Amino acid sequence: METANRHRLASKGTTRNRMRGRLLFILALQTVCPLFHAASSSPQPLMETQKTWLAGANRHEKSGWIYLHIEGPPRARGFQHGFLLAKEIEQGIRATRADWEYQSGMEWGWLVGKAAAMFHGKIDAENLAEMNGIVEGLKAAGFSTFLDELVAYNGIMELAGYWWPQERKKIKDGPPGRVRESCSAFIATGGMTSGGGVVLGHNTIGGYQSAFANVILDLAPEKGRRILMQATAGWIHSGTDFFITDAGLVGAETTIGGFEGFDPKGIPEFVRMRRATQDAGSIDEWCAVMKRGNNGGYANAWLLGDVNTGEIARLELGLKHTGFERKKDGCFIGSNVAENLKILRFETSVSGTDIRENNVSRRVRWKQLMAQFAGRIDVESAKSFEADHYDTYLEEYRPDIRTLCAHGELDRDPRGWPDSPYSPTGTIDAKVVDSKIAKRMTFTARWGSACGMAFDAVKFLADHPQFDWMKDILQSRPSEPWTEFTAGEEK
Repeated sequence: METANRHRLASKGTTRNRMRGRLLFILALQTVCPLFHAASSSPQPLMETQKTWLAGANRHEKSGWIYLHIEGPPRARGFQHGFLLAKEIEQGIRATRADWEYQSGMEWGWLVGKAAAMFHGKIDAENLAEMNGIVEGLKAAGFSTFLDELVAYNGIMELAGYWWPQERKKIKDGPPGRVRESCSAFIATGGMTSGGGVVLGHNTIGGYQSAFANVILDLAPEKGRRILMQATAGWIHSGTDFFITDAGLVGAETTIGGFEGFDPKGIPEFVRMRRATQDAGSIDEWCAVMKRGNNGGYANAWLLGDVNTGEIARLELGLKHTGFERKKDGCFIGSNVAENLKILRFETSVSGTDIRENNVSRRVRWKQLMAQFAGRIDVESAKSFEADHYDTYLEEYRPDIRTLCAHGELDRDPRGWPDSPYSPTGTIDAKVVDSKIAKRMTFTARWGSACGMAFDAVKFLADHPQFDWMKDILQSRPSEPWTEFTAGEEK
């Protein structure tokens, strides 16, 4: 708590000193950053209250990441978020809309309406106020959106991957589409690590056309825990998910591969994740919030740690079944294979043993690395794990979709998900934290492939014209270095 208070006092104490320079930046942003969207309009003159809100915020960029500090009551920090990331939010919504319409064949407006009807009344007052603030900030910056669209945007993973497959059955007979198998992660503590504390590593696997999670969000709410997490511009949750809080909690997740199930009456995952992370002071409290009203959307295995006690846990949250384990000596891994047998056998279509599948191949590799590095795991070895290119099916070092640092764009014969050769799908980031740096609200991260391999979108589309529907949204990613981020940092 002393650390949390120190962070809050430091943030408030520097606000006045930053105000003059920050206001000059805001006025310049209004002049030079119009948005390129059909709903764009001229930036609106800022009210004095809005100028005051923005004086406490901070946006800067380094190593491919956008660092955003927001603070205060929900409407104020939402406005800060929407105004300072307006261009990125516009790009994210545009890309999400294009991806949704191509993959589903359904209009974006139709999904927005369905999401609003389903999630109405299930978003708590604080999250709702923050989302309304984001909309207000976007409008002030010259981009006109509305709350229902922002709700669909925040909920796109559970809508597209969990709700839509069930709805699609009503329109077209046949099996549901397969849930994407994204992320590789581990958490270790006690005798497994070189210092005896917690070490957590995570990378995100996803389609490159929707790789917009390059925001490091430093969130200092008026009430609750300070959070430093990876996020996507315009999202109130993480989504990728990697976070630390001033309660000493660290966390990440990997999706439960091949999952089927969704309860439209439940609380959206993006709402529960944000509430758990902001409100919880312990692993038990965090898990309780996530389980309350669980809708099965974005079903994950959550790897959690308490850097104050050295305890780690794994919460596997299906729809009908839940798995939970905890320990102070050992490790947990995540590769999109459910470890809880009830979830694996009754809620997924995954065998758990077919090493040709990328999730099983990565699971085997995690077991190898944990055994090989037992007692020696630290931040540097964790970085090497996230960048690993060993294919346990082929038994050779070869970057493809089966490796921890996944490269679908280089794989001519994938099995399972993704289902297309040379799919522009793979690792888009890497993050690592240990107890020592977590206690000062710091983690280290790398944007782009965890191994540092660059991705050239123009060359890729020229070589693989079957993906030319992505030409307006697929972005190149240069090689970037590992970089540290800390809550409260300045430009």
